[in-house]
Amino acid sequence: MRTNLVGGFLMAREVFNQSMSKHGGSIVNMLADMWGGMPGMGHSGASRSGMDNLTKTAAFEWGYAGVRVNAVAPGWIASSGMDTYEGAFKAVIPTLREHVPLKRIGTESEVSAAIVFLLSPAATFISGSTLRIDGAASLGGRAWPMHKAHNSESYNGFHRAYLPEVLQDKD
Repeated sequence: MRTNLVGGFLMAREVFNQSMSKHGGSIVNMLADMWGGMPGMGHSGASRSGMDNLTKTAAFEWGYAGVRVNAVAPGWIASSGMDTYEGAFKAVIPTLREHVPLKRIGTESEVSAAIVFLLSPAATFISGSTLRIDGAASLGGRAWPMHKAHNSESYNGFHRAYLPEVLQDKD
């Protein structure tokens, strides 16, 4: 997943200027895990970090008009995009869950549910936040031991969802 900081800024600015400055509203920006840096993809990490900062800045600047601005930052999410990778990273994908304290990959439904919550009346006092949807993968460090996980069930609210081929058991 890539963010487009300039496009996100232009869209948010126009929505604010043309409607939300008069009527209020809620914006949820999308970025992705970039908390530990992005070796080999610095350009993408810079854009993701920029979107996080834009979220905070716009929340502060536009709050007077009743506009809430938040973001979601998904970590490793099982989606059809995982099947587009090739080479070395394709081989890494099935092992990603081992780097997540919950010992699993997230679902598209879990990301969607977070966005729906942030847009809902239940979140009317949340603004300027970036919600990490990553099973705590962005926390801790390599020196802290990872335990076997249990009691961590995925939420899958999409009746047509499917597990990417790269994550399917080949038995």
